[in-house]
Amino acid sequence: MSAKAISEQTGKEFLYKHICTSAAVQNRFRYANVTSDTDWDRLTQDHPWLLTERLVVKPDQLIKCRGKLGLVGVNLDLVGVQEWLKPRLMRETTVAKAKGILKNFLIEPFVAHTQEEEFYICIYATREGDHVLFHHEGGVDVGDVDAKAQRLLVGVDDKLSEDSVKEQLFMHVPEDKKEVLVSFVVGLFNLYEDLYFTYLEINPLVVNQDGVFVLDMAAKIDATADYICKAKWGDVEFPPPFGREAYPEEAYIADLDAKSGASLKLTILNPLGRIWTMVAGGGASVVYSDTICDLGGVDELANYGEYSGAPSEQQTYDYAKTILSLMTREKHHEGKVLIIGGSIANFTNVAATFKGIVRAIKDYQGPLKENGVTIFVRRGGPNYQEGLRVMGEVGKTTGIPIYVFGTETHMTAIVGMALGHQPIPNQPPVAAHTANFLLNSSTNSATPASTRTASFSEPRAANDATLAKKPTAGIPAATSHYPWLWPVKEEFTGDCYVKATMLFSRNTKAIMWGMQTRAVQGMLDFDYVCSRDEASVAAIVYPFTGDHKQKFYWGHKEILIPVYKNMADAMKKHPEVDVLISFASLRSAFDSTMETMQYSQIHTIAIIAEGIPEAQTRKLIKRADENGITIIGPATVGGIKPGCFKIGNTGGMLDNILASNLYRPGSVAYVSRSGGMSNELNNIISHATDGVYEGVAIGGDRYPGSTFMDHVIRYQDTPGVKMIVMLGEIGGTEEYKICQGIKDGRITKPVVCWCIGTCATMFSSEVQFGHAGACANQAFETAVAKNQALRDAGAFVPKSFDELGDVIRTVYDELVANGTIVPAQEVPPPTVPMDYSWARELGLIRKPASFMTSICDERGQELIYAGMSITEVFKEEMGLGGVLGLLWFQRRLPRYACQFIEMCLMVTADHGPAVSGAHNTIVCARAGKDLISSLTSGLLTIGDRFGGALDAAAKQFSKAFDSGMLPMEFVNKMKKDGKLIMGIGHRVKSINNPDMRVQILKDFVKGHFPATPMLDYALDVEKITTSKKPNLILNVDGFIGVAFVDLLRMCGGFTRDEADEFVEIGALNGIFVLGRSMGFIGHYLDQKRLKQGLYRHPWDDISYVLPEHMSM
Repeated sequence: MSAKAISEQTGKEFLYKHICTSAAVQNRFRYANVTSDTDWDRLTQDHPWLLTERLVVKPDQLIKCRGKLGLVGVNLDLVGVQEWLKPRLMRETTVAKAKGILKNFLIEPFVAHTQEEEFYICIYATREGDHVLFHHEGGVDVGDVDAKAQRLLVGVDDKLSEDSVKEQLFMHVPEDKKEVLVSFVVGLFNLYEDLYFTYLEINPLVVNQDGVFVLDMAAKIDATADYICKAKWGDVEFPPPFGREAYPEEAYIADLDAKSGASLKLTILNPLGRIWTMVAGGGASVVYSDTICDLGGVDELANYGEYSGAPSEQQTYDYAKTILSLMTREKHHEGKVLIIGGSIANFTNVAATFKGIVRAIKDYQGPLKENGVTIFVRRGGPNYQEGLRVMGEVGKTTGIPIYVFGTETHMTAIVGMALGHQPIPNQPPVAAHTANFLLNSSTNSATPASTRTASFSEPRAANDATLAKKPTAGIPAATSHYPWLWPVKEEFTGDCYVKATMLFSRNTKAIMWGMQTRAVQGMLDFDYVCSRDEASVAAIVYPFTGDHKQKFYWGHKEILIPVYKNMADAMKKHPEVDVLISFASLRSAFDSTMETMQYSQIHTIAIIAEGIPEAQTRKLIKRADENGITIIGPATVGGIKPGCFKIGNTGGMLDNILASNLYRPGSVAYVSRSGGMSNELNNIISHATDGVYEGVAIGGDRYPGSTFMDHVIRYQDTPGVKMIVMLGEIGGTEEYKICQGIKDGRITKPVVCWCIGTCATMFSSEVQFGHAGACANQAFETAVAKNQALRDAGAFVPKSFDELGDVIRTVYDELVANGTIVPAQEVPPPTVPMDYSWARELGLIRKPASFMTSICDERGQELIYAGMSITEVFKEEMGLGGVLGLLWFQRRLPRYACQFIEMCLMVTADHGPAVSGAHNTIVCARAGKDLISSLTSGLLTIGDRFGGALDAAAKQFSKAFDSGMLPMEFVNKMKKDGKLIMGIGHRVKSINNPDMRVQILKDFVKGHFPATPMLDYALDVEKITTSKKPNLILNVDGFIGVAFVDLLRMCGGFTRDEADEFVEIGALNGIFVLGRSMGFIGHYLDQKRLKQGLYRHPWDDISYVLPEHMSM
């Protein structure tokens, strides 16, 4: 949602902080907030004026007309305020249809004034600009300001001038107040623009000899502008409408939504209700709510919400468990139903999202059964069959009644089943598998393009003897009969362009902004199945890489599509491109679109991003209108013209393209706000008629780049379109233009219309639906009012969404009967190979993996170490030793073992700069090499002679101990064989000068290990060797080696074979490598910090021994 209401306190705080005016704005920041928890002594300390001034008190909970409702206490002292609050604070009251608790009040200084000093001002946004309403009489009895107030429209990108305010708004303002008011109004308008308000009303605004007083204020801001206004806004709290409580679960989902690229919404309507929904898609969620209310379920509807935009499995799990937690807290005597619904997805992997829901159902299976919950599921889209399968399986395994349906079932049919209005089918029809488009029933590998792309509604020549028609002027003779083949043209009249009637043809070429490889491949597959001669994507613009080429599939073969770093190069090298498809983020979409509109070759731009601030969208619309460019979006999936062109992910995957006959044109054109519902319309229209001619989803924002009327007029002027379908929704007034077009005779083709959101009038409090524009601010913006107006104008309007397909079929049949539409013979399209990755996703193929891993999994929502989540690792405070145990040994080691590992890393971290590894690292660092090169140089010296004794010592001592040799026998044998005992001996330390590192480790091991047979054996060997020479001690390498053998064998976590295997494969040397790497990095940083120059070894430290015949 974009426009969100803020509290009066927040609105005034914004005004007092940021308004720039010469008018003396009084009582700045003089307000106090009161709740049931208020400490009055503390409050008066913070606001001492409460004790000395007369006061006003009122609830600050988005309640309109507080004065008329008796909810304003005026001219009271502090005691009077407290008495006034006693019967009201935390008491239930009714405002219109909404019942709520009064819990938040605002106290302000009372301003004594006369009626003549009261004024009214309101600023609000529309598509054309911002309206300023001003009336010289304000206050409680201001009446119908729309009819009485003076009005001034400030166009998009225009500024409000003082002269225009005086001339158009202040006709009845006393002369002595004009200058003050002019400065205040202009400053208020600038504040409204700078802080991205969408609505700002002050009534009354008092102006007297002391200055300007803002008494009552109501405001909304564009929440999507948070990234722009954060510094000025701070952390804004958006209170719920009066009559609806704010729930922590709503805040939790809002936080998930803010952190996700997907859309996650939740509004709790009635926590005790028995009907709960979990619907995919902003439009679909409204349709399901409408249907529930139509069938009498409004009082039992517990929530409104939606998830869309391809949320991950984990995000869907978090969303689902929140719903399930809420619905299982209170039992209902009739049991409860959960409707998991949705339209046919365009790009969301249904199986992935359903797996998240299934996880949540398994977690809550106990409470779900205790509450008698029955679940009804309907979904379509990519991999939906697998999603439905896992959903059905969880019903069988848990014993929860789950009824599962796919695209063969009408979208809202499950609502009637859930509410007992229609029977539940025993065995629903099984839809074709997602992979079935691999198989073509026709033996032809290709079909002539002209046969398959001819419109189903174009009249056919009966015989060859029929006379040829004269080509349309300006259109090539070969293509004049097929309007979808016509080239796009724009007319230039005066100072502005007239937008093209036809946006897409079979020759349309597009540039994609953003590296959206899946969307590009989907477009190319669509092109191929439509038998286009060339790919519709000419280039990709991606500012974050250099120019290169990206590989894609064209049918069976691979092709390269150029990728450019900047737009100018792409436009220059591809003059044939006339469409831009922008997948830019909400933050960059405005700038990139404005840049695109500099190029005259572009006539259509699709903006996919959701959440672009409305002020920026209006600027885009203005520039597009000036340049004759059609914008589709923002917040859209795009549009599709069967047989010609599709935008991005529109229409879903190939199975849906084929199932809905979108590879060739039909006779019906549609326009919708919702992207998900546009795909549902594809399905409905393909079943009820000969198919879709063109379809556009204009987007769910309050100000879509192009309107319903823009596209309906295009369809009216397109010969191949014989009937029009429009799916409108609550909010805005664009549907009334369709009414007027029908009445004026501008629209003569049959129009089937339905506006979703009819449930809104049944709710006691305002509900903001999934789309930003889906909220009625006036009675005439409701879906009920618009449906009736369309019906009265002569459009075909069903009684509900359930009947939409039937009405479309009825109108279509009539057009066929009167000869307007002549259905053509169906011809199958060519097959398109399935991508390997998607075939594997569907489980159709298998192949041996190139790699296997058993220690780590990064694919899910959370990193997993040997089966343990990273969250759990930190929660359990496992430390570095615990992580090493998971990743190296695939075990959760005992605490003492983790501590021992960490101690080993600490004692092996460094042994000075003279050892070979540190020496090499230092030389490399001084030669100017980078950290990785210097570290590697040092690590390469580790081996049998330096640092590699851990493994060797462990192996030698283990072999001797396991064979039953006595320590003396072991020493004698090694001497006889002429081998060194690894881990014995030190250049400096001796029995008389012990190595404290070994002593520290020994004390710990003896105090914590359950048994140390290998260490004891090594210490016995040490007694023998030191008796011969005092420096033949068990050194740190040897100690760690033998102690680790004891650890592996005695901790209880490993079999003997597993313990021996870890020694054999070199795990113990890894301890030295990991520990010493810390020291090597330290030496590297030390040399860089000391700025040491290139090292050259001194001559006097080198003995030059040359052959005698080479010497002088």
